[in-house]
Amino acid sequence: MYKQYTTEFKLEVLLAYENRECTIQELCKRYKITKYSLRQWLKEFGKAGLERANTWKGYTKELQEAAVKDYLSGEFSQYEIVRKYGISSRSVLQRWIKEYNSHRELKDTSKGKTSSMTKGRKTTWNERIQIVLDCLRNGKDYKKTAETYEVSYQPVYQWVKKYGNGGEEALKDKRGRKKEEAELSPEKKMKREMKKLERENERLRAENLFLKKLEEIERRRK
Repeated sequence: MYKQYTTEFKLEVLLAYENRECTIQELCKRYKITKYSLRQWLKEFGKAGLERANTWKGYTKELQEAAVKDYLSGEFSQYEIVRKYGISSRSVLQRWIKEYNSHRELKDTSKGKTSSMTKGRKTTWNERIQIVLDCLRNGKDYKKTAETYEVSYQPVYQWVKKYGNGGEEALKDKRGRKKEEAELSPEKKMKREMKKLERENERLRAENLFLKKLEEIERRRK
């Protein structure tokens, strides 16, 4: 039976073809298309199609996985996730969910064009804490947070995850040499504890704000 393909899907295939990500046989297997279909699309779109494919919106593997996990958590609808991550359509998200549930690896299609996925810089411990708290306040909008602080998407995702498991101590850079507690004076220890309490209060405020947003979303669904 003849299967309909969206223009977006065709452009994604053409982009993978132009980038020579794999052999034609592997490409057809990955996207479940025939070689005949690929040839027809190349004729249909031609050079202009390949140029258009180069401007097609791609997504990193990390963004795809985060979007799928958000959906599987049951906390967000597909429409909310599409808006949250800037996904072009709900059908794109649905395909990721299907591939993820089938235990197939999600492929990076970004080509390095998305600024929030490619930019990176060094950050301090205090800055990482601030980034995490801001991300929590914004409902774990990793993409927006990455763009705001001019860092890569993946570290933001990892920092939030680490923070959830081990608090602010988990955000420390273990590679550098740090003073041991025994070396600190009582006054410095007290200041450190006060700052820790302030950040903990900030974390609780951010989490409460996030929970209120979730409750509001639930009320709208009913």
